[in-house]
Order: sequence, then structure tokens, then C-alpha cells
Amino acid sequence: MSSPPTRHWLALALLAMTQFVLVVDTAIVIIAAPSMESGVGFTPESLPWVTNAYALAFGGLLLLGGRAGDILGRRRMFIVGLALFAVGSLAGALAGSPLWLIVARVVQGVGAATVSPAALALVMTLFTGQKERNKALGIWGAVAAAGAATGYVLGGLLTEWFGWQAVFWVNLPIVAVVVLLAPRLLPEAKDASQRTFDLAGAVTVTGGVSLTVYALFNAQTAGWGTVQTLGLFAAAAVLLAAFVVIEARSSHPLISLRIFRIASLRNGNGLTLLTQGAIMPMFFLLTLYVQLVLGFTPLQAGLAQMPAALCFTLLGTHAGNLVSRIGYRIPATAGSLIAAAGLFWLAQVGVGGNYFADVLGALTITSIGATLSVVALMIAATAEAPADSAGLASGLVNVTQQLGGAIGLAALSSVAAAATARSTGRGSDSLTSLTDGVGAALLVGAGLAVATGLLSAVLLRKARRTTTETAAPASAPVENEGAVAGR
Repeated sequence: MSSPPTRHWLALALLAMTQFVLVVDTAIVIIAAPSMESGVGFTPESLPWVTNAYALAFGGLLLLGGRAGDILGRRRMFIVGLALFAVGSLAGALAGSPLWLIVARVVQGVGAATVSPAALALVMTLFTGQKERNKALGIWGAVAAAGAATGYVLGGLLTEWFGWQAVFWVNLPIVAVVVLLAPRLLPEAKDASQRTFDLAGAVTVTGGVSLTVYALFNAQTAGWGTVQTLGLFAAAAVLLAAFVVIEARSSHPLISLRIFRIASLRNGNGLTLLTQGAIMPMFFLLTLYVQLVLGFTPLQAGLAQMPAALCFTLLGTHAGNLVSRIGYRIPATAGSLIAAAGLFWLAQVGVGGNYFADVLGALTITSIGATLSVVALMIAATAEAPADSAGLASGLVNVTQQLGGAIGLAALSSVAAAATARSTGRGSDSLTSLTDGVGAALLVGAGLAVATGLLSAVLLRKARRTTTETAAPASAPVENEGAVAGR
């Protein structure tokens, strides 16, 4: 099979840059949030909704967004989603009240939920050979992961130099460039066999996932054992159970349950949930430690995350190539265990710590392992999906990434809070108590990474070359509307 033309790699760069912006958007707003509290009029209780509103819309609508791309056209939905994201960014930059800003973040989240699965599905459409696809997915996964770390740096720079509005203004020129280039570089691809939406399935799964994410955020303030929190989780479980029943009976399901017969997709998504839960909270916990304990400014705290961004960026392609040569299992297993070792080292931080002695090396090791694990699991979760379900597979892995990060952050934040309270009860000062809490949470993260590594060794196997290099089944043809270079 001939190598993909240069135009395909340019298209990949365009798609990866878009995903980078979507991921960065969460981190830069976290850094800018304290300035928004005074600038817009948020209370400390309402301020978290600046980030929660985006995550709620993004995570809740990803499956619907992915299926919309399959049916209506992935390039079309990619552009529509970018337009929504730009509208939300403009509204956020001009916001003069908390409600206005929260609504703007919801619009951004809806746009992101439409763009992200369409972009990943287009990557899978452009690169059909196993080796090239794994390399492309490696680049994609590395860029997305780097965005999580780089966002803190960009957020600090933009907020400190230009004010909090800059974290929204910066999106507009990038989106404008991508929208102009998309029709020239991206193919239009969709599933020609389906023309209707499964409305009941869309409502139940969106409601179930959204309630789950909301319950996770709400539990941190309302308490995990309260009637409110348990009621939200119960309602989410009922909606998700109803969704499974609807999909099993629907003639045109939003998610064909048969897709879960693909072992690599099923196991890749489950393990992605775990690894995201272990890794993503680290960035938040380290930000607390270096700012509140080591005395870093927001900008310095962002720069402290740069080793992670560099590891993800420089190693992502190599991780994809490694998966092409030896399969999913070894990179996912080794990567998770390496990340666990780094997290265990980070968990030893102390009040009298030093960034270069106690953080830099451990963060680098964690990031190297996380790159291997994240890329291998993303490839496992998507590479063997049939071409007509590329958008669905992309939506699924995006959902597990979002939910994994949200669940992990909620759970590890609770661990940190409990450990901090215990340390305070023993008579420790505030900084010691905070450090004890951060260390306890990172130690739990290390345990999750170990579990991911062990399960990867048992559940994953080498990819089947025939699946990724064959066309879509005849019963579900894929249309490619518009010229694609090299075809």
C-alpha cells in the first residue's frame, strides 16, 4: 500500500491543531478563573461552573456529535461545530455577567462535542493502512495530551499579559484559519446506509452521561453520600439502562451494540477510562502544590507543566509507530507501569520540597509512561472499528477520556480533601495538611495506573492487520464526497 500523500498529513496537522485548541480551552480557563471571579462577578460557589458547564456539554453530547458526523457528513459537522465554538468564544470574551459566561461555555462545549469526534473520524478516514493510521493516531493522541499540559502555560501567559478575556479571543483567529482550510484539505465522509437519528437513544444517552458528569461535579460540594448525589447517580443509571434497551430494539440505533463485540474497542475504552482517571488529576494537583506550597505564580505554575507537554509532543509519533510494530499490549502495559512509578515518586512531595529535585524528574517519568499508555489505548479503541462507524468509535473514546478525567479528578480531589482534613486533625499546619492531601491523591493515582497496566497485560492483544486495512462492509458503505488527494 502506497504512503498517504502529503495533503493527508497537512489535513492531519489541521485536525490535530483543532483538537489541541479544544483541550487547551479547559486548562486556560482554569488558570483564568480567579480573574473572572472579580472581573465578571462570580461567587466562589458559582465559579467552578465556568469549567463545569463546558465539560458537561462536551462530555454529554459527544456520542450524539459522533453519530451526527457519520450520518450528516464529518467535514460538514466539523465546520458546523467550529462555528458554534467560535460563537461561544466570542460570547465569552464579551461576557458581562456570570450567566452570560456560563451560557457561552455551554455553547463552546456543544461545538466541541460536534468537532472532536468528527475530527478523529476524519483521521481514520484519511489513513486506512494500519501503520500509517497508528502513526496518525499517535500524533493525534500526543497533541491532545500535550494540550492538557500546555493549556496551563498559555492560560498563565494570556491572563497575566492581556487579561482573562484573551483566553476566549485567542480561539477566533485559529478557528477562522481552520474553517477556511477545511474544505480544501478534508474529505466529506459519511455512512450512506443511514439517514435518520435515533431520537430516543440520543435523549437517554445524552441525559445519562450529562447527569453522571453533573453528579461528579456536584458531589464535591454536596457530599458523596447525600440524597441529592445518590439521586443524581440513580437517575443517570436509569437513563443509561433505558438507552441500552432502546438501542437493542431500534432498527437504526444511535450506537449499534454489536460494535462492543470488537474486543480491542471494548477493552481500549475501559482501560482509557482508568488511565485518564489516574493521569489527568495530576496536572490539577501539581498546580495546587507548586502554587500554594512552593509559592509559584500562575505563570510559573504553567511553565512547571512543560516537561509533560514536551514528552507528549515528542514521543507521540514514536509511540504510534511502536504499536504498529508490536501491538497494543506491551506499550499500554509498560506505559501504565512507568506512569505509576512516576506518580509514586510525585506522591512523596513535602512542604520543604524543591521543584527540580522533587517534581521535574517524577513528572517527566510519568509523562513518558502516560504517552505510551494513552496512545496505545486510543489506537486500540479505534483502529479496528469498521469505516461506517468511525464517528461512533471516535465519540466513544472521547467520552471515555472525558469521563475518565472527570471521575478521576472528582475521586482524587475527595481523597486529597479527606487526607488534608485528617492531617489538620492531627495538628499539622495548613501547608503540611495540603501537601499530605496532594500526596495521598497522587498515591491513589499511582494505584490506578498499576491496575491499568495489569489489566492491559491481560485484556489487550496484537491488532489484526486485516481489520484496519480493509474497506467498510458492503452492508454499510461509506461515501467520500469531494476529492481526496491521492485517490
